Amino acid sequence: MQPQADVETTLLGPILPDRECGDCTACCTELTVNTPEFAKPAGTPCIHLSDKGCGIHAIRPRICRTWFCAWRRVASLPDEARPDRSGLLVSLNFVDRPQNCLEGVSIHVRMLTGSDAIANGMAATVLDGVCDQLVPVWFSDGSKKMLMHPDTDVARFVLSGDAAPQDLQDEVAAWREHYAVFGANH
Repeated sequence: MQPQADVETTLLGPILPDRECGDCTACCTELTVNTPEFAKPAGTPCIHLSDKGCGIHAIRPRICRTWFCAWRRVASLPDEARPDRSGLLVSLNFVDRPQNCLEGVSIHVRMLTGSDAIANGMAATVLDGVCDQLVPVWFSDGSKKMLMHPDTDVARFVLSGDAAPQDLQDEVAAWREHYAVFGANH
């Protein structure tokens, strides 16, 4: 049983049959892997990564066989949003001890080293493609992590527990209800 895969499918959708990783190996370097079978720190290339891709692809660890970036799941992301083309790696993020309710389960858009995704507009395109549901979206440019969705006013009321103004009450209530399991006030 793989609960994270179920959450990923529920929140991001199933694997799209017409999208393949191809030459993209961004996840093999960018992500932290910490499973009993295999571990590596974020920002460090996998020991099995070669100039031709995964050196053990046929027998790669389970996490590598079952994990897929959001580009492989979110149909609204254009083909150019594949991580090696866009300079952005988008994934569902799970934080064991979140600082607040908007960090427990969220979409994380990571800008890869050397990316010009902000300047060329791809970051805006990708953010538009994933900021459309009750899932927090964080953007990291390598130096800081910023909450992009919900917007600042909604997030402030969700996190503070304060009464929201009339025009935000329904949205704030929906976020609070959806993320109550993570505790709104940390």
